Amino acid sequence: MPVAFLVMACIAIAQFCMQYGPSSGTIGTYIHATSILIQRHAWVVLGSATLFWLLTFCGVFHERQSNASRKEKGWLMDILDRLTNRQVLEQKIAKEPEAVFIDTEQLAVSLKSKVIGQDAVCDDIAAQVRRRLALKQRGKPVGVFMLAGPPGTGKTYLAKRLAIELSRKLLHFDMTQFSSGGHGATQLFGSSKGYVGSDSYGKLTGSLRDTPDAVVLLDEFEKAHSEVHKNFLTAWNDGFITEASDGKQISTTGSIFMLTTNAATDSLQSLSITYANNSDELRRAATNALREAGFAPEVLNRIDRILVFKPLSGLDIARVTALEIEGMIQSYGLGIAEKGIAPEVLLDMMRNQEKRGAGASSRDLVRAVEESIADTLIEAKQKGHVRVSLVSFNGAVIARAEE
Repeated sequence: MPVAFLVMACIAIAQFCMQYGPSSGTIGTYIHATSILIQRHAWVVLGSATLFWLLTFCGVFHERQSNASRKEKGWLMDILDRLTNRQVLEQKIAKEPEAVFIDTEQLAVSLKSKVIGQDAVCDDIAAQVRRRLALKQRGKPVGVFMLAGPPGTGKTYLAKRLAIELSRKLLHFDMTQFSSGGHGATQLFGSSKGYVGSDSYGKLTGSLRDTPDAVVLLDEFEKAHSEVHKNFLTAWNDGFITEASDGKQISTTGSIFMLTTNAATDSLQSLSITYANNSDELRRAATNALREAGFAPEVLNRIDRILVFKPLSGLDIARVTALEIEGMIQSYGLGIAEKGIAPEVLLDMMRNQEKRGAGASSRDLVRAVEESIADTLIEAKQKGHVRVSLVSFNGAVIARAEE
């Protein structure tokens, strides 16, 4: 607006000069001509001046806003730089675990199709994993699950299938190999400086360093030394384990720990029947049974879920047998015909399994399948068969080419 005022003042002066200024002489002629020019183009001059002022004002306003924004951002960044290590903070934020959402029903169905006779366990583990993966900030492993029950009921196999379904690497440790306290711990967690083996990482710490989101299977956990058990407490409670060779903390917040045990089998079977519809009470009773079997209370307190497996019986034996037969046929490079296993074959194997008594496991069943059909499958392969069916003939199993 100061420019507009100046233009109006010039117009007023020009009007005054035309009326009262000198009209003769060189100076008077110039004044008269200038006054006429200003009057004729006054509105053009006024509009141009106003437009120039608006553009100038907007530019100044934008620059002031930008400066204010820069000052505000600079003030915030100065706070972070002054009070903490901003670069490290940004790196830690980038490493924060992302929430993962999975389909519980689909996972449960996939597990139940492979882990026969343990539908309740498969449903439970699928729900537990889904809830824990959906947590963005945990500070602990995704889950620590103990799979308890008789041998050969699918505990180890469930852990393997879970790793496959979640597309995670499986880290499998046979805990019977770590039955001595000091040596077992150094094998898993590394050796302190100055001791043999301190130039390399432990089996567990090294594996988790390379694949922090693995499924860690600790098979027959009760066979490991109690000192080895205690080394897992920080892994399950604080979200890291310490490598002894260099003191580095290895994160466990992305891992899933699966422990299997054959301890307190009889007690757990009885409890699983008594508290079949009360999971909380089953967990309490199972915890007490495992404590009596020798597990330390501090170890049991850090386990998220105790899942009790039941013995195979009835058609579940037939299902496991059928799956094992199918897998063995495929391992010989053969295909199996539609409805290619005669019911008599499965029935005979079921009866033989029942004769082995309550102590029989799926491993006994696998060995029986191999002894029954391996030779006939080799012969079928040598004859050039592509797809076969199995029938019972004079007490033996025969592989026939698909018709």
